[in-house]
This record gives sequence, C-alpha cells and structure tokens, in this order.
Amino acid sequence: MYKQKTLKDSFSLSGKGLHTGLDLTVTFKPAPADYGYKIQRIDLDSQPVIDAYAENVRETQRGTVLFKGNAKVSTVEHALAALYAAGIDNCHMEVNGPEFPILDGSAIQYVESIQRVGVKEQDALKDFYVVKSKIEVRDEKTGSSIILLPDDEFSVNVLISFDSKILYNQYASLDDMRDFPQEIASSRTFVFVREIEPLLGVGLIKGGDLDNAIVIYEREMPQERYDKLSEIMGVPKMDAHKLGFIMHKPLTWDNEPARHKLLDIIGDLALVGKPIKGRIIATRPGHTINNKFARILRKNITLNDAQAPAYNPAIPPVMNLQQIQAGLPQRYPMLLLDKVIAMTDLYAEGVKNVTNDEFFFQGHFPGQPIMPGVLIIEAMAQLGGTLALQYTDNPQQYQARFVKIDNTRFRHEVIPGDTMLMRAVKTAPMRHNMLSLKGYTFVADKLVAEAEFMVQLTKSDKEQQI
Repeated sequence: MYKQKTLKDSFSLSGKGLHTGLDLTVTFKPAPADYGYKIQRIDLDSQPVIDAYAENVRETQRGTVLFKGNAKVSTVEHALAALYAAGIDNCHMEVNGPEFPILDGSAIQYVESIQRVGVKEQDALKDFYVVKSKIEVRDEKTGSSIILLPDDEFSVNVLISFDSKILYNQYASLDDMRDFPQEIASSRTFVFVREIEPLLGVGLIKGGDLDNAIVIYEREMPQERYDKLSEIMGVPKMDAHKLGFIMHKPLTWDNEPARHKLLDIIGDLALVGKPIKGRIIATRPGHTINNKFARILRKNITLNDAQAPAYNPAIPPVMNLQQIQAGLPQRYPMLLLDKVIAMTDLYAEGVKNVTNDEFFFQGHFPGQPIMPGVLIIEAMAQLGGTLALQYTDNPQQYQARFVKIDNTRFRHEVIPGDTMLMRAVKTAPMRHNMLSLKGYTFVADKLVAEAEFMVQLTKSDKEQQI
C-alpha cells in the first residue's frame, strides 16, 4: 500500500547558523530507494557522509548533533522533521559547514521548499516500525518521559512545563501528519534570556537573535547587565523592568513553544530510520531524552530487522484457498498456503496454519515434530507465486514455479499449532516472466526464516490436460 518517497528535484536554503553564526547553505537532493537520510559535509577535504541515525548523535545541548569521526553537523532536527512529515524516506543533504542554517527558527521554509519541488513515489516498499506494545523511557531527575503506544498511524502529544511566570504548562498535539505544514511547521525554537549568557559561555547561539527564536524575558535583571547582553547579541537595548516575549515577531499560537517541542520530537525520531506507526505521549521532552528514546527504537529494529504482518482472522482474505489454487499448480499435501491476507504491486502477505496432522510430521521427527525448513521456503515461494501472477493480464493462463533460492536463514523452529505469517517482497522488476523476491516467515512476532528466491511464470498446460 505504501511506497518509499523522495524529492522530485533539488533545492537549497541559506542563512546563518544558530550556534556558529556562519553563513551556511544546505542543499537537499533526491536519493534512490533504501538510501535513507544522509548528510555530507562538502566544506571538508574528505567530504564525509554522515548517516542520519540516532546512534550517531553525540551532543544534544540546544540541538541534535550528528557525528562521523571528527566531522559533525548540528541543528538538523527542523529539516528532518519537515522531511519526515512529508513522508520522504530518502534524501541526500549537502551542507557547507558544521550546522544547518537556523532560518527563522522553525521548519516552515523546509516545508515550503519540499512543497515547491514536489515528492515522488519510488518502486520500493516503505518499511514501517510498527509498535506492537508499550515502550517507555523516563528521566527521574528532569521529570521527562516519552511513551510510545500501538496505533494505526503516527501521532504525537506533548506536555511542557517550566518554572516561569511567562511560560508554564502547555500542551500540543498532532493526530494527522498532513496537518504538519499548517499546525506545526511555523513554530519557532525558544530560549529564556537567563539561558543566553551560559550558552554564549560554552560557545553556542552565536547566531541567535530576535528574528530566529522566541525569546522569553521572565526574570528581571539589572538594567546594566541587560544592556550588556543586548550589545553581545547585537540587538537594541530594552527596558529591564518590562517582562514578556521580546522577539520581533509575536507568537503565532499561544502554545507555540509546545508546538515546537513537538516539531523537535518528530525531527529527532526521524533518526530511527523508519517511519513509525504508533502514538507518542511526551512529557517535558528535550533532545537528550528524544535521542535516548530513538536509540531504543533503533536497537529494537536491529534485533528485529523485519516485523510480522498484522493478521486479524476476522477480516476476509484477499485470496481464499480456491483462488490460490487457480494460479498455483500445487495441491494437497504440497499446497502450503491457506490464504493471502494482503496484496500490493510490491508485496504479498499470507498465512499457513500448521496442524498436527501434516504429512511431514510423521517422520520429521517422531516424538519431536518440526516443520522441515525446505517446506517453509516452499510456502514463501508459493506466496511469491501469487504475487508474480498479479503482473499478468491473464493470470489464469499461467502457473508460478519456484526456480531459484539464495541467502536462506533459519532462526527458529516451526511446530504443530503454529500459525506462519509470511511476507514476499518484490526486489527487482519482473523480467522474462521471472520475479525476484525476499521472503520472511514469522510465528507471532518472531522471525523464523528468511530467504531470497525467484519464481517463474510458465504457460499453463491445463487446456492440453483437458
């Protein structure tokens, strides 16, 4: 149902860096399927390419900083949030310095540029991280927490709270990613005046001003100190007795800070490497806990490099046994596919119920029945055959036959009573009536076998037999 996406064309944005104050340009380019997000430092001699994954984040103070060796790039979260919200899976980014330009402190210019050049589908399956059970991470010191719950789509709820007379408890939510451009993208980063001196002291926010952030003055300081800070920041002097929001552009929404925290979560979770199907509930989030949570999801992905199809026996199948038999030559006892539960032009998903009276259990093995691995592969190949038949105008005139297998791996046993959930994914276009596929077999959420194989469509000889 879902295909990977990339940009239709390239675009560039320029501006100063929030932390370095440098004049920077970042260019976004289309990338091939399964490329993911990669960022290249074109200003360095080696022009290193940094994979945008959570485990490559080393710093999270006032932004997300990716590293490869000694090369780094910071303030990437706004751009990544825009790409993720647009459903873009693959993008190559080039930047001529150690950070992305801050622009106006939001993601709106990235969103508008993506909308201008457009998005195109690719001939590859979008690989979701489907949340099957509650995942939670907490920081008892800060009171921060992130909870991820199962859901059919991706959504985010955020609660923020500060010990401040100006900015206290705020809430923001996004239930539909299509609303990101209008509801979230324009929300700007924010900073308290009391934080500016310490941040400058560690070499940060050299490019910060009253045009690229929400600036909150909520604790009165001596006029002389306030004036000195204004000089350092290069902004006009202001009345130290007047508290409130002091940036040039007023708030777009009363809860704009909370909306920006939601934007940051999306950008930081883009580093998971897969789009997520689940609901995020975040309390007092920040880049540090966001990255910690993204690393947990990355670890889960590494340990479970494929996820089982969603299966509800109450939902009618896409193909029942009779329809399967119309295309496959196998019959009992060698028909090892009971139903097809999903079918697109990129993949098929099917079910095999393994019962105690299967013929092969009599000798494999007496007293310890285990389904032979070759028959698990055969079942995946039969599912692949049903997918291959969909590429013909007259599938009833063809039969699918299993002709090649590579890179097989068995991870766990299949025993009587198990329900095998299978997925066959197209890995190359059909050529000469032959289709290459990658097959996966699961029992519950556990991957039990995988293989690469090929099926061939041949003209049916049913008419001659009749």
